[in-house]
Amino acid sequence: MFPRCRVYQCPKGLQILRHRPFLGTGIILIALLFVWNARPDRYISLTSDEHAFPKKTPLKVWDQRAMQVKRAFMHAYHGYEELAAPHDELMPLSNGSSDLLNGWGLTAVDSLDTMLLMKLNGEYSRALAQVSKTTFPLPKTSLQDKFAPYFETVIRYLGGFLSGYAISQDPNLLRLAEDLAQKLDPVFDKYNKVFPAFSVNTQSGEVDGPEIGNLAEMASLQLEYLYLAKATGKKRYYDRASKVINALANSDLHRTGGMMPIKWNLTSGLPADSRLSVGGLADSAHEYFLKQYLLTGKTDKRSLEIYIRTTTHIISNLLYVSPTRRLLYATDTSHETDQHAGRPSHKMDHLSCFLPGLLALGAHTLPLDDSTALGLDLRTLGAGLGWAERGYAALARQPSLRETHLWAATGLAETCYLLYADQPTGLAPDEVLIKIGSARWGLGEDGEWQEGGGQRWLDEVEAWRTKAASSGTWKGRRLPPGVGEDLRPVIYTEQERQTGKGLGRDYAIRQKEYLLRPEVVESFYILWRVTGETRWREMGWRIFQAIERETRTSSGYAGLKTVEISPGLKMDQMPSYFLAETLKYLYLLFINDDPFPLDAWVFNTEAHPLPVFEWTPAEKEQFAIAYI
Repeated sequence: MFPRCRVYQCPKGLQILRHRPFLGTGIILIALLFVWNARPDRYISLTSDEHAFPKKTPLKVWDQRAMQVKRAFMHAYHGYEELAAPHDELMPLSNGSSDLLNGWGLTAVDSLDTMLLMKLNGEYSRALAQVSKTTFPLPKTSLQDKFAPYFETVIRYLGGFLSGYAISQDPNLLRLAEDLAQKLDPVFDKYNKVFPAFSVNTQSGEVDGPEIGNLAEMASLQLEYLYLAKATGKKRYYDRASKVINALANSDLHRTGGMMPIKWNLTSGLPADSRLSVGGLADSAHEYFLKQYLLTGKTDKRSLEIYIRTTTHIISNLLYVSPTRRLLYATDTSHETDQHAGRPSHKMDHLSCFLPGLLALGAHTLPLDDSTALGLDLRTLGAGLGWAERGYAALARQPSLRETHLWAATGLAETCYLLYADQPTGLAPDEVLIKIGSARWGLGEDGEWQEGGGQRWLDEVEAWRTKAASSGTWKGRRLPPGVGEDLRPVIYTEQERQTGKGLGRDYAIRQKEYLLRPEVVESFYILWRVTGETRWREMGWRIFQAIERETRTSSGYAGLKTVEISPGLKMDQMPSYFLAETLKYLYLLFINDDPFPLDAWVFNTEAHPLPVFEWTPAEKEQFAIAYI
């Protein structure tokens, strides 16, 4: 996709001037004046024509690109339909099938709303006929105990039925959703009747799973259950979601600076450690805090406060900038201490790339710069959090909270894009480890950099503001560090990869697989709708081209064992989320109309759209809603 290249110290034009001083002072001044007048106001463009995005791609071309995504979906779904249905997923190399998640036709259920979006009426009718027959059996046999993993079942199956109902208004889908919810309900009885256990047998009602759960799996059900309560008028579904958010809102989070940790005791309802994560094991819970507030017509103030606390801690303490390329990245913490959450690991996984979209969505839908309208003030929200108060105070000092959130969203999304563009396949690895400070270029036995520190992004933003205020600019930058940096890729040769002599990326790859994940194109879609900047569409187009080139098979699409070798080495699996999320977000990114406006629809973590609603006075009384 890209030729081999390196990080250059300055743009081509400035290199020419530097090496030819005889051109004269006048030419230099004219050139500098031209550059200044042509500067972008919103972001800094790529500095190489070779890798620059087109300034304006005609709308008809975007329609054609959307049609290519639609054809890719049809290729994938037809392969599933012909070779794997009614099983869960297609195995796109062997042309077999797998039942990795309950065996209820997962790909068909997960794809219903994508078919409705793309107006694939024949495929939708056949899929609906297939899934309408299920009674969600999971018999317990003497040979093997069968359990449905609650989290995945809710976001994929329950979310798929509910979204299909929301779009089509087919009562059969609502019936399926409620039938499934009732059969999952015993999962709440094992511990404190608030948080769900890991899994349940939908036939016997037997529940399985450890007492210590993770945040994502126990706090990513609110959207589905609140919409189910609205659609059916039944209080018990509302109570399931409300009890979860109440327990979390009343938690003591002093040790984690107001942010929800990863591990929780499902019996006591208390945190079980102080480790924090933006990505795996926690990601969808952070997402649902904002989206629960939006789904309920901006009335659930408990969720709003948790979202603001969470993003404040993330921006203040979990965003860092790499030393050379100035990549803005989000990390988790490890090495817990007695006082508070431990030091950052400087790992970043692909799942974390949902965060740019979430921050952009919050900036778009919340009055972040009007504390009165927001009903929250960072200066008081951080009071009593001890060591974390510094971060709240630093963020409160920023002239515009909305602008800071959008800067963070932009810089993170740019880094996520480069993780794709840097690879020979044009596709991103599942996890990287960022080089920090003076760290040696290599990994220690514990998987971390041998030495070095790390610079928090918000500290650099404050330094940039201070210098900009005193001098008018800072090194000519109109944006803070980590935002609008050089987006030229750094692609290693095969020899550099094998010998480990490749330099210039600022990161090492820890997990080489590409799993057809959606998080990056999800963020590009939201940023495109929020900012109107077409470069997000162009980034998505390059990723789609790489998907077509590297992962397509005769029957579908396959994940890659490594992103570092092209053509890609494929795996025999096509996850249902590739059709439910990745292709859906690409299609939404490329079409020119907006079928799911961000102020009217909310996507669950499996990209199933649900309509924003308001509780009626009768519902408020029936459900005993007291938080509005």
